[in-house]
Amino acid sequence: MAAIKDSSLPGDTPRNPRKATTLVILGVIAVALFAGLCALGTWQVHRLAWKQGLIAQVDQRAHAAPTPAPTRADWAALNSDNAEYRRVSASGVYQYDRQTLVQAATELGSGYWVMTPLQLADGGGTVLVNRGFVLPEWRKSQAAGQAQAQAEAAAAPVQVTGLLRMGEPGSGFLRNNDPASNLWYSRDLPAIAAARGLTASDVAPYFIDADAAPGAARDPAKAPVAGLTVLTFPNNHLVYAITWYALAAMIIVGAAIVVREERRLRGRRG
Repeated sequence: MAAIKDSSLPGDTPRNPRKATTLVILGVIAVALFAGLCALGTWQVHRLAWKQGLIAQVDQRAHAAPTPAPTRADWAALNSDNAEYRRVSASGVYQYDRQTLVQAATELGSGYWVMTPLQLADGGGTVLVNRGFVLPEWRKSQAAGQAQAQAEAAAAPVQVTGLLRMGEPGSGFLRNNDPASNLWYSRDLPAIAAARGLTASDVAPYFIDADAAPGAARDPAKAPVAGLTVLTFPNNHLVYAITWYALAAMIIVGAAIVVREERRLRGRRG
């Protein structure tokens, strides 16, 4: 006798259509998610335009001919938008006895930025100059007495060319500066000035990342290596925008599947 399929098995029982209230709630959630994801995608598009403008601006400033560093009269009006990464030049005398080592990690290893005050000519105040990167061995050699040659050359005027950088917050990544212990993790200009006995009103709100001298050696164990300013910026906003818009499209696809299924179930019941 032929087997007869039992159409009453639970696995073969068609699902009932969802209630109208449930569909309304699902619809509201879908609309909210779609709107939110589209908003995030559009925000990333705006961020992309901003980042591309920033990259173009920095590239133009960094490769322009150097101009005189902003004077005391211009300090109050400086900010990251109108000043960061300008190529500038300044003349004065280094105050080697007041320099500060700020911890840093570069392509040459882990060590320090050498931040040295430059007393500007004609009483124009003081600008901190990042003379370059050094390894811990250089710091040890300075402590051992090799700073004497620098001290003897302190009265010699110098001209510095480099990129204008605004001061950094008072803490580095997960670490706070500790002036009392002479531990520095960020280039916090007011704090460095105070720790080195410089008058705050005489210190510029920016520092200069010095260019590398032509033909200069790149041995951070023996001397500061300049010209290591990083001019590349992460720009993943297009990927983020595509991701958010793709998720929004998935909401539409999911909603379409639900609508089709509900129509099929209601048609079967009719």
